[in-house]
Amino acid sequence: MIGKLFYLAAGAALGGYVVHRVGRARRALTPGGIAERVEGQVTEYKGALRELNEDLAEEVREREAELLARYTPGRGRAALSAPGETPRRLPGR
Repeated sequence: MIGKLFYLAAGAALGGYVVHRVGRARRALTPGGIAERVEGQVTEYKGALRELNEDLAEEVREREAELLARYTPGRGRAALSAPGETPRRLPGR
């Protein structure tokens, strides 16, 4: 008798869980559920692209500053000197 009652309770719990999961899957496959899922993905992609854009802009600024310091006369190093190379002057200066 106790065994039958245990199996009845386990079956009811399992049935409730299955009904819950089926309802959730059914809602996810409605047009509104699909739209929410797509909107969430688009939001994630927009955030990732924004972060990538910020990282690229920062790298461009750093590289630009490095090139300006390297090739602009009067900014510390002589013009057109490569890293590790002896600074040289431009012809005619």
